[in-house]
Amino acid sequence: MRILSIIALLFVCFTGEAQTSFLQEAVARLDKALVEKDTVVLKQLLHKDVTYGHSNGWVQTKKDVINDMISGKLLYSKIESEDLKWTVSKDWTSVRSTTKVEATLNGNKLDLKLHVLEVWQKTNKGWQMIARQSTKL
Repeated sequence: MRILSIIALLFVCFTGEAQTSFLQEAVARLDKALVEKDTVVLKQLLHKDVTYGHSNGWVQTKKDVINDMISGKLLYSKIESEDLKWTVSKDWTSVRSTTKVEATLNGNKLDLKLHVLEVWQKTNKGWQMIARQSTKL
């Protein structure tokens, strides 16, 4: 019985670490896609019902994020996240980070240090971000 308990515990630990690894990859891919203007990856990683909240109160939909990037309204030149803290569940996770962002909004350069909260949901398409909100630090 003790051996079964140990095997079950190892399985849970391994599965949790694997989930975190997939999530870390998804978060990094999203940041990279925003900087590189990769609409294919953004369409994969952003949930159809995403609410993408900015530190100034502006909220974008999935369509807005992609269209504003294509039009040049909002262009990211650098996104660096650190101090990531995870809360992982079976079908969702939240990720908190301190993030430095360099961007251009309507032609105006921005250099921001933010606290970011992202909520990711596991779907049949993989992990997708369903909500994001940031505040200035």
